[in-house]
Amino acid sequence: MNKTELIEAIAAECGMTKVQADSALAATLGAIKGEVGKGGTVALIGFGTFSVSKRAARKGKNPRTGESIKIAARKVPKFSAGSELKAIANGERKANAPKKAAAPKKAAAKKKK
Repeated sequence: MNKTELIEAIAAECGMTKVQADSALAATLGAIKGEVGKGGTVALIGFGTFSVSKRAARKGKNPRTGESIKIAARKVPKFSAGSELKAIANGERKANAPKKAAAPKKAAAKKKK
């Protein structure tokens, strides 16, 4: 599934337009990126946790020349899958069927006398 297909699935599931679904997805991803960018974590119970991990400086080798090089320390984004997502991936549990969004109620039309 790519981003376009995900937007279509969100729109169909939530009863919104593709533009609204795209906006909702962009806002969600933006919030996750913002928090991880500040060094924080975003925990979605049952799905997983987005966080930042520190990678220590180390020595490596240039594969072309075999020369030893220094690799600088850096921070990297990390995702740890939650237990429910792991169970679904392993076929131990089925994904919950998406809930159908209730159709918005229309306001009762006022009668003119």
